[in-house]
Amino acid sequence: MPLLADLVAALDSGTLRMVDLSQPLGPDTPVIGLPPIFASSPGVSMEVISHYDEKGPAWYWNTIHMGEHTGTHFDAPVHWVTGKDFPDNRCDTIPPRRFVGPACVIDVTADVAKNEDFLLMPEHLEAWEQRHGKIPRGAWVLLCTGWSTRTDPVKFLNVKEDGAHSPGFHKSTSELLAKDRDVLGVGVETVGTDAGQAGTFDPPFPNHTTMHGNGKFGLASLCNLDQLPPTGAVVIAAPLKIVNGSGSPLRVLAIVPG
Repeated sequence: MPLLADLVAALDSGTLRMVDLSQPLGPDTPVIGLPPIFASSPGVSMEVISHYDEKGPAWYWNTIHMGEHTGTHFDAPVHWVTGKDFPDNRCDTIPPRRFVGPACVIDVTADVAKNEDFLLMPEHLEAWEQRHGKIPRGAWVLLCTGWSTRTDPVKFLNVKEDGAHSPGFHKSTSELLAKDRDVLGVGVETVGTDAGQAGTFDPPFPNHTTMHGNGKFGLASLCNLDQLPPTGAVVIAAPLKIVNGSGSPLRVLAIVPG
């Protein structure tokens, strides 16, 4: 089809380009911590099966072990109790068309530099829409915070005596996006889609509660959001087709004007 041929030609010529929004995934990848009363997700571990040796003279491969929600990852609705009863709510049953959508990038890097617990409020969203237009139905809303520049895992997780501290969405903003704007989901640079202190909010973890309770998705531990325009990019975020999967590490790609 001419349209698809034009897409490939535009990528080859640089008229369009690909931006990788994914962090490297390996044993050093930071993993979210939970209070001791809850089961925690393991970090990434890898073991060599064979490496051009007596176990396999012509091939190299590994076993990998990790939680579904590790590194740059996808949150399916079934991940949260509020989304457990939706049809097609798991990684293997979500229609693939829902993994692709326009990106709306909201840059709050300056706000987060002043306040690491910054929450995106409805007024921030509305001010963004006054400049860039209303967020369309079926969009990925990506919160650009600069957090991915924290390459030290300790600074990235930012856990203090009273828990983790990182930016996120206010409950009312999550409700506005999920219900009124009918987005695909939200994406963040932090380890999870809720703010670091969200366990103390009412309800706890309101972005998870709201997004997944409305059948929406989450993307966490993104990077390179500063390379995307506020509008005009298309994001492809397809999780592994894990049977009954609540989430999955993934390679998030954006197509942007060259």
